[in-house]
This record gives sequence, C-alpha cells and structure tokens, in this order.
Amino acid sequence: MKRILFVDDEPNVLQGLRRMLRPMRKEWEMSFAESAHRAIDLINADPFDVVVTDMRMPEMDGAQLLNEVMRSDPNIARIVLSGHTDQEAALRSAGTAHQFLAKPCDAEALRNAVQRACQLRALLSDSNLIATATGLGALPSAPEVFGELTQEMNSEDASIRRIGEIIGKDMAMSAKVLQLVNSAFFGLPRTVESVEEAVTFLGTDVIRGLVLSNAAFESFDAECEGFHIDSLWQHSLAVGALARDVAALEDCSKATVDEAMIAGLLHDVGQLLLAATMPDGYSETMRTAAEKRIPLHQAERAALGCSHGEIGAYLMGLWGLPDGVIEAIAYHDKPGFCPTTQMTPLVAVHVANACAHFAAKGEDALEAALDIDLIRKIGCEERIEEWRGLSGQRHSRDDAA
Repeated sequence: MKRILFVDDEPNVLQGLRRMLRPMRKEWEMSFAESAHRAIDLINADPFDVVVTDMRMPEMDGAQLLNEVMRSDPNIARIVLSGHTDQEAALRSAGTAHQFLAKPCDAEALRNAVQRACQLRALLSDSNLIATATGLGALPSAPEVFGELTQEMNSEDASIRRIGEIIGKDMAMSAKVLQLVNSAFFGLPRTVESVEEAVTFLGTDVIRGLVLSNAAFESFDAECEGFHIDSLWQHSLAVGALARDVAALEDCSKATVDEAMIAGLLHDVGQLLLAATMPDGYSETMRTAAEKRIPLHQAERAALGCSHGEIGAYLMGLWGLPDGVIEAIAYHDKPGFCPTTQMTPLVAVHVANACAHFAAKGEDALEAALDIDLIRKIGCEERIEEWRGLSGQRHSRDDAA
C-alpha cells in the first residue's frame, strides 16, 4: 500500500478528492490535511510516498511546505495541485515540486501522476539513491554555460533566440525548462519536446526568474575526480543531434524525432546527478571501470545496484518528461530490455550513443557496441554503415566549426 497525503485548506476540496479517489483505496492509504502544519505533523509521525498539495494556503503555502518536505524527508515525491496558474507560483515551486497539476483535475490525470511517481521507484533498489534523486530540486549546469546564460540575461538586448541556444547546450537547464513548460501551470494542449520552443513559450521573464531563484538553475561546483562536465556536455549534445538524425533517416514521426533528440541530450543525466551528489564514491566507480576496462554502467551496477541511466530516468520521470524519453534514458545501454520491432527514441539513442563512442574505431567496434539482435529485429542491420556515416558527417561539421 502506497501512502499518499493530500493537503488543501478548503475542506470541500478534500472531500471531493476523497470521493474521486475512492476506487484507489485498495491500493493507496490516503490521508488528508487542511493545513501545511497539519501535513508536517502527519509526515513526522509516519512517512509518505507522495505529497499532493495546493499552492495558496494561509500561514504556510504549498511552496514552503514542499521545501520543508524536501528537507525533512527527501524520499517523498512532491506534486502541486493548484487552481492558481500565475507565473510567480510556478517559479516559487520550480525547485521543489516534481510535477504540477491544475484544478480542476480529473481522477485519471491525478491517479496517473501519483502512480507514475510510485512506479518509478522500481528503477532503483537502494533507498539512499531514491532519496538522493527525489531530494534534488535542480541539477547543476556546466559553469561555462551558466555564466553565458547569466551574461545574456543581464544584457539590455537579451535575445530569446540566443537564450534558447544557450539552454539547449546544457542538459540540466534543458530538463528544467521542459519540466516547467509541460506542467499544468501553462495548460498546453500538447507536449513540448523542443528546448528552443519551450524557451520561446516561457519567455525572458520566466527564464530570468529561474536564473535568479537559485532553486532551478545552479552552477556545477562538485569536485569529482575523473568527471569532466564539459566532456559530458559535448558528448550529450552529439548524441542528441545524432539520435535526431537517425530517427529522421528512418522516417519516424516528428514526435519520435523530437523525443529522440531530447532523450539523447539527457541520456547521461544520471552521471551528472551522481557526480554532483556523491563525488568521492562516483570517482571510485569511474576509476574501477577504467582499471577493469569494463563499461561504466557495469561498474555502476556493481557499486550502486543501478546504472546512471536508471537513476537519471527516475528523476526525469518524477519531473514529468514523456515516457519515450524516460525509456530511452533508462535503457540506452541495454535496449533489449524493451524489445521492439521499430525505430523508437530508445533505439535511436542507443545507436547514437554507440556511434558517438565507437564509430571512429571502425565498423567492428561499432557493431560490438550495438545490440545487434535488436537491430536485426527492427530490420535495420544494413543501416549500420549509414548511421556511422552520419556520425562522421557530424564530426566533420563540428571540426569545421
């Protein structure tokens, strides 16, 4: 039984939630609090899996409550359910809320959000890792990119196009703007999967608020021996662009192409999370992988019980990114876990990641890095050389630039 806490200062709202969610009583143990202070008392008495709170409440509002929840019990998934969709509320909770739902919210949408938060825990077996990932409000950005964005935002003629280009170069900031723009605070009728489109929609005022809040964007300052955020940034950009090219080459839909690009950009976000939150331990894991000449994800599973793909997918899932993106992040190193007969964002990212690492070493090295059985199942074995060519073209363009 998952324990879910609903918080709202209006008794009628809580009564409505009780009635609406009555069919879930065999799966959820639900509690209801009419104030943030009462919610804190309940959390201190017995842990919960998910907290769903209104934003505007007297004495302590939803953003303040979620700050307290994040501090006292980082294991708890945090969801805002509010009828107030002003930008201030969105920005104030951007560093603490995992997902944002708008009132009125139908039972299915609320149920899906809570169930997804609970089910994502299956990706991780270590409670400490769950707490580490759930407790994060923001991921750190490459200092160079963070400084570039700050400089642009402080410019008298700040350009939304330029801001979008800067954010699109950084996995942490890209993930945050995608989380926010696809939240119910903005009520878009479709999922936005392009960073540039997300930034254009949010506008300079919201982006400036994210930068100044110090809760949504921050600069990477951890010292993790062997981890180089610039290298991770460059590799992620290359994989994102190549995954997009691979999906487009296979005549995938625009949605699949967009998801492939975003998933490629974010596929190693778990490395960033681990390097930022446990630098000493992760440095040792990377050293083990190098000394034993084994893939990093194997060394991670031996040391942590999961890979950077799985812990990254857990956090991005909490943040509400699309399922296709989450699947690709989680299993890019072992795509056979999700068998398919067609090109998906997962397959595109797997191919792009292998090409980025091994294409320059020749066809044999590339084939060794690919899940050939899966490639055969989707009927694309003869495309491997063409995919490698895409990687070569991209390297040539980058070198020329």
